[in-house]
Amino acid sequence: MTTSHTARIQRRPTLECAGWPADTLPLLQRLYTARGVTDPAQAQPKLAQLHAPELMGGMQAAVDLLANAIAHNERILVVGDFDCDGATACAVGVRGLRMLGARDVVHAVPNRMLHGYGLSPSLVAELAALQPGLLVTVDHGIACHAGVAAAKALGWKVLVTDHHLPGEHLPPADALVDPNLQGDAFPSKALAGVGVIFYVLMALRRHLREQGAFASTPEPDLLTLLDLVAVGTVADLVALDANNRALVSAGLRRLRAGQGCVGLQALIEASGRDVKRLSATDIGFALGPRLNAAGRLEDMALGIELLLTEDRAHAREIAQTLEQINAERRAVQQLMTDDAELAVSRAVLTAEGERPVAACLFDAEWHPGVVGLVASKMKDRLHRPVIAFAPSEPGSDSLRGSARSIAGFHIRDALALVNAAHPGLIDKFGGHAMAAGLSLAQANLAAFERAFLAVVQAQMDPASLQQLLMSDGELGTEELNFRHAEALRLAGPWGQGFPEPLFDGHFQVARWQVLKEKHLKLSLRVPGRAEPLNAIYFSGWTGNAPANHVHIAYRLVSDDYRGGGAIQLIIEHCADA
Repeated sequence: MTTSHTARIQRRPTLECAGWPADTLPLLQRLYTARGVTDPAQAQPKLAQLHAPELMGGMQAAVDLLANAIAHNERILVVGDFDCDGATACAVGVRGLRMLGARDVVHAVPNRMLHGYGLSPSLVAELAALQPGLLVTVDHGIACHAGVAAAKALGWKVLVTDHHLPGEHLPPADALVDPNLQGDAFPSKALAGVGVIFYVLMALRRHLREQGAFASTPEPDLLTLLDLVAVGTVADLVALDANNRALVSAGLRRLRAGQGCVGLQALIEASGRDVKRLSATDIGFALGPRLNAAGRLEDMALGIELLLTEDRAHAREIAQTLEQINAERRAVQQLMTDDAELAVSRAVLTAEGERPVAACLFDAEWHPGVVGLVASKMKDRLHRPVIAFAPSEPGSDSLRGSARSIAGFHIRDALALVNAAHPGLIDKFGGHAMAAGLSLAQANLAAFERAFLAVVQAQMDPASLQQLLMSDGELGTEELNFRHAEALRLAGPWGQGFPEPLFDGHFQVARWQVLKEKHLKLSLRVPGRAEPLNAIYFSGWTGNAPANHVHIAYRLVSDDYRGGGAIQLIIEHCADA
């Protein structure tokens, strides 16, 4: 029995690092040093170690705009985006500006089906009746040239806060804050959109402090916003460098202490997670998807309403609604993924089962809000860059695509190369190294696919096409216990760029069974341990019985379902030993 395609396991080298606190588990020391942490203070960085806001370009201009709007009691319009980062960024912007003295703060978010991504001219026209003095974009704007121009034409001032990579030209905003602008001196390029607006608020608070705004009133505590910052940062899959880990760790501490906003507390409750043991993984797999579901199938305005409400009963109602929407999203995603699997087996894989260098998938019946999830699933299935397309709305000739990539291949740069070689083929695009979005006419799909595959063929390092699983080595029998599983859960925080620990080892299969016709449940024996280990391999059933001895790559986790200090192994890769 093997996975759907061959993966190679390589163990991370470990470095020697002295000076660890006496109570740090040797396993955690090993994991941190393997991730390049040679200074114990950087293992779980503190807020005092954050980079200064003033290092970010455009910050003074942004602060001046906001301070002037507050001083003159102008209406400030915060425009978010329809993903989890955009929703949390919007909530942070609204909450933070009100904390800092803004009396007239309103917000809006594009509807995926009506407006498309970001600040579009159609969204600006819809918002014209609000007549803001200042419009602030969060988690978008750097590529919204037409939307910014439309807002400026109405006489509004515009502040763009974003973290996405800029194009060749910048929008005509009054101020731009984006750590990824060319020449920007901010050391961390990995901030999420919610992190950027949080930094703007920190700089604004310092400016107001220097102006004497808090001489007779308590200074607002912006740290109360870190629960939202943590959720948006983890959910957006930005790299968890030391700066982001400091933000996420602080946010998780607030959530575990029951100090999160009532909306997030309700969402945690609805998801069935234990708030006192909440981890970054819980954000990524439970909270983030539930918030994202609103923007994918409905309207992210509902998600932002959850994050802004102070009414617990109302928060619970919204959380239950999001739970239902997320269940619908999962059903739609499963149908679309099944379609994609069929398309892959028929048209993408060769008769010998070989995979192409990349894949473009399209179905006229797919939902545009879920193509990103399908692209992600198929990227994992094929270990190739994948773009999934759907009509931007039912019956439309315009397609919306979502791209996901593998390590070593920058998907946004690949789209830029296609755009440069074939002007007009893509209507618009944007994104990151690992994820991007685009829109184009359905009539251009075939030509785009040829151009995209040609770029991937020319730019892809062949070594990247071999899936490599980086393992943290074997766990000793004395480490296969609840204490170490809980330590792993609460350490980190683990995520993009600071990967969750993965171990490998050889085990004897004592028993096995198939669950729901696709998951494989195993009972594994290991020398030196009397009791067998429970293991689960999601979607691991291939139709063939596992061998008596297997070599697996796995994660060690607490078994919340069984409780009582139980543990289980979550298998990521399994091959005959």
